[in-house]
Amino acid sequence: MKPVLEKNHIPYSLAIAVIFPELVRYSALRDKMEITLLKALYINLGQDYANFSIGHFQMKPSFAEMVREQAPEVLSRKSGIIFKSRSEFDDIKNYRKSIVTDLEDTRTQFNYLVAFLKICEKKYKTNRKPETARLAFCATAYNYGIDKSAGEINSMIDKKFFNTKLFKTENYSYADVSLFWYKQFQEGK
Repeated sequence: MKPVLEKNHIPYSLAIAVIFPELVRYSALRDKMEITLLKALYINLGQDYANFSIGHFQMKPSFAEMVREQAPEVLSRKSGIIFKSRSEFDDIKNYRKSIVTDLEDTRTQFNYLVAFLKICEKKYKTNRKPETARLAFCATAYNYGIDKSAGEINSMIDKKFFNTKLFKTENYSYADVSLFWYKQFQEGK
């Protein structure tokens, strides 16, 4: 992961902090059981019928579609990350199937994360923000959506909707969970 991040000028601590809440919530067994039917629904009928989280980073097909659309504008050839566009597929089902396949592979999910962070840099100028503000914004955008305006994302940073689902707990702000990991990581350096 670190070489891919270095090549794309993304700090390791930022990338891991953004996905940390999903890593806490991820359950491989639950994921395996839940996605079998949902994959078939998404591949055959699209995201309106099944938009579900897949894999360690809990990415949704709609997220992957947005990243694929916007990635060519933000990734340099040196990034080593290339996603097939929708136009490269004769059938929409094959396109959707390729997204599901990507999201089931942790390495490919990591490429989506890198592309997402580069999209945030270009679209929202996150690289100009102070480090913790950048992290809070990116984490919230990851959880809330890059199809939202900067104002909409900023308004959600402190909202407490995130729950680990591991046991009955209070809800947290997604950004706060990411910032918690980030601060722990910085202290342990």
